Amino acid sequence: MLTGDVRPTTLEGVKSLASQLRKERGIKHAIALDLAAQAASCSNFRNAQRLLVQGGQEATRPYVLLSIYWCDKEQKYASGRETLKIELSRSILEICGRYALKKVRGFGNLRMVADDHFVCDALAPSQAYARERLCTAERSIRFMEYTGLRPPRSSREAHPKTLAQDQLPNRDHATAWIDPTSGQFILVDEPYGDAPDKIKRSAWAARTGWKIVKTAWPGMYSPYDCDLYVATDAKSGCDLDAVVAKIEAMSAPLVADNWAGESSPSWDTFVSPLAKTAQDVRRARCRGTVYPSASATSVPYSYRLGSTRRRPVGELGIAGHIEAGSIIKAVLISRHRPGGVRNRLSPLRSTLEDWLELERRRGELDGPEFFQVYYGDTVANKDHLEKAKSREGVIWILGELKVQLQRAYADCAPLRRQLHRIEMSVSLTQK
Repeated sequence: MLTGDVRPTTLEGVKSLASQLRKERGIKHAIALDLAAQAASCSNFRNAQRLLVQGGQEATRPYVLLSIYWCDKEQKYASGRETLKIELSRSILEICGRYALKKVRGFGNLRMVADDHFVCDALAPSQAYARERLCTAERSIRFMEYTGLRPPRSSREAHPKTLAQDQLPNRDHATAWIDPTSGQFILVDEPYGDAPDKIKRSAWAARTGWKIVKTAWPGMYSPYDCDLYVATDAKSGCDLDAVVAKIEAMSAPLVADNWAGESSPSWDTFVSPLAKTAQDVRRARCRGTVYPSASATSVPYSYRLGSTRRRPVGELGIAGHIEAGSIIKAVLISRHRPGGVRNRLSPLRSTLEDWLELERRRGELDGPEFFQVYYGDTVANKDHLEKAKSREGVIWILGELKVQLQRAYADCAPLRRQLHRIEMSVSLTQK
């Protein structure tokens, strides 16, 4: 008798298990094949044919799987899943770090659920949109794989002084990249067709000392509609011609019209070969396909299908939000605030304003005063302004903000994300 411990790892193993299941359970062979494939952590036999190797040989070539689920309201709520398998020369995390991938075009909403699988938790509005998103991500991966470039780690790396003072004319769909070997900044610009003014760009290059080259490769953003240019500071000694040669050595970019992925007409969770545990399988589920529900510590922003944002149980209260906004404003205008603190406090106050919107009652902060709590020209109170005149004071009022949030809200992941932003702000200020 078969047990649930049977886990085939090859296509031959799946077929063998299917034969046993068919005999023991008296089921159709096609059904047995799908059951055996699921035992191998594949969604069905067709999926197993794509992911598992033949004859017991181990798969050695690195790859990554990208999945996006979709629901088309214009097509009577038709739904499904698109999964793209990308063969690589080395593992995805060797090409680009996990957190840096979030800055890469096409990867912004993709969550790593296994060593070989990324899932988008937001439902795409159509099958065509899902395919285009996955093709965009594939083109970005190929670009990094061939060139060795990576996204900048910080805003300082991403914004050279030259570009801040004298912007590239007709710049469009631009992305920032760093050569990890030399640390050299490289700008990739992808404007539509013949949009750039060649005379203005030549004058800009002469004025700034930068070199800009148009490549023959169709690009990442919208191949065949846009052109791809690369630019860098010529005085840096960067071999831009070598970078261009790597780009032009790439094969034709993948586009949705030449879809090469797997399409499923259902929302059945796709489980990759490297998802081994029950936790891995749960993690692989697209959150956008789940109806949100409240828990003991957090509640959804909305109870509509696909809503993934959550907030903690509890309320800071109007007075508490006004004080939190005062602290954040005082820290942001303090001369003792390091630059990195703004990057943490800006999303913090945006999130707290969202929580205030959901917590306030009818008639509370109905007018412009709502916006003044966290933004606007209303200044912080005198006590917070006074404390923000020293580094120790900045640290103290940030600590007060953290304590207030911990007292008002239940401990949960949405709250911990905000507390981490405060803790990082304190750490940066201490250094």
